[in-house]
Amino acid sequence: MKFSDEDCPVTISSPVISCRNVWKIFGPNPAQHMADQKNGALPDPAQRDQHVTAVRDVTLDIAPGEMLVIMGLSGSGKSTLVRCLSRLIRITGGTVSVEGRDIGTLDETGLIELRRRKMGMVFQSFGLLPHRTILDNVAFPLEMRGQDRRARYARAGEMLELVGLKGREGYFPRELSGGQQQRVGIARSLVIEPDIWFLDEPFSALDPLIRREMQDEFLRLKGLLNKTIVFITHDFDEALRLADRIAIMKNGAIEQCDTPDRIVLHPATEYVARFTADIDRARVVRAAGIARPPSGALPDGEAVAGTKTVRDLGRQIVTDTRAEIPVAGSDGRLLGVMDREKALDILLGGAT
Repeated sequence: MKFSDEDCPVTISSPVISCRNVWKIFGPNPAQHMADQKNGALPDPAQRDQHVTAVRDVTLDIAPGEMLVIMGLSGSGKSTLVRCLSRLIRITGGTVSVEGRDIGTLDETGLIELRRRKMGMVFQSFGLLPHRTILDNVAFPLEMRGQDRRARYARAGEMLELVGLKGREGYFPRELSGGQQQRVGIARSLVIEPDIWFLDEPFSALDPLIRREMQDEFLRLKGLLNKTIVFITHDFDEALRLADRIAIMKNGAIEQCDTPDRIVLHPATEYVARFTADIDRARVVRAAGIARPPSGALPDGEAVAGTKTVRDLGRQIVTDTRAEIPVAGSDGRLLGVMDREKALDILLGGAT
């Protein structure tokens, strides 16, 4: 079963990025191959073997300030989809719009301007210039813009301080650890002040301890910066830790796009359920994720924070005698109530 965007509980009225029925097929006659698949026709075996459907009929909206994590196994189409969203590659069918503008209609000049002004990108390979200092590496995009030396170095210095590398401006890439080099890549992508930030498995080459450190650093930056972020990973734990929403891909299609809470509690397909089978739901599901309207009068007593996980609230859930526990948002507004029995089931590993 394919999970459609219509089933997603998140409503986005003014998306920053919107793609509709996007296809990307590699091969000698991709348009015909796409038409055959849409019509349910069986393509000629020779033609089928010459084509690869990397992205299959994807419809997706990304909200301002949202962090969408796209995940899936190797070959699922996640990296290709991001390259379609940034038009690093041309799509075979459908549309991709950025702030309401179809980027497929942009000429080369318009596309370059969009990337320079709106988009930052970080990939698995750090791509640092080995013969340039760290400060020069971070300032390089501003140099390409023609910005004067003093201004670009000042801005680059600010970004290095932001990612915790103040004092290393004169180092060369070979003199830094892998985690520090990755921070330089992040600083370089941020120096242009992008509104949209694409990250393609930026931590996959790092060892587990440095990877965790970089996730912590990224969460800190996310709290400081108001960016729309598309983050690719094949690591489900990483996705659960970082995402506002997760899009899980298989064979080029999105199986489910939803909040971490709902994906863990309500997997839409058997494939998604296999991803979530070994996850400790109590450390993922937040109080807000299971909040609902009260069954009667609002219970007395203090509300719990909606951002807290069931694991965080474990002691209170066990000792609280109320059948329904009020849940409040960060602004103090009541979101609903948490069913204590359901929360206990999640905490103690009971039935979904």
